[in-house]
Amino acid sequence: MATHLMTANEAKTRFGEALLMSQREPVHITKHGKSVAVLLATEDFVATEELKLELLKLRAEQARQEIAAGETVDGEAFFTELLQGGND
Repeated sequence: MATHLMTANEAKTRFGEALLMSQREPVHITKHGKSVAVLLATEDFVATEELKLELLKLRAEQARQEIAAGETVDGEAFFTELLQGGND
């Protein structure tokens, strides 16, 4: 999927054009050279949200299976490792 880049000022003055472009490809909006937003078609947004939900469901099921198999870790050890950056 290709993307289009616009400054915030361009997006403001050419909003209708940005909306039309977003139906074909994501439009990245920048301000002071930094990406601040992405304008995309509703169907693309919905599809992304559905994928995120499916991934969350898969991870929850995997966690349930690990718990059922006794594959757990000590909570204090987990948080200690997490705070030390061990799970980056």
